[in-house]
Amino acid sequence: MQVIIDRFEGEYAVCETEERRIINIHKSHLPPEAREGDVLSITDEHITIDIEKTKERKERIEKLIRDLWE
Repeated sequence: MQVIIDRFEGEYAVCETEERRIINIHKSHLPPEAREGDVLSITDEHITIDIEKTKERKERIEKLIRDLWE
């Protein structure tokens, strides 16, 4: 499963799933370098940052913002 970190609230990361559901993940389960906007890959045993998908998502958002101003 993959989720996107929407924001942090206290000790939890508020994340959106691919089905647009909101789930909370305790910070202790996340990689220490996890930030808002990161795409996380979740398996039974690990939560990792999907660096490539995070980069693609950020580039897509930046392009949308640029297109709004053109």
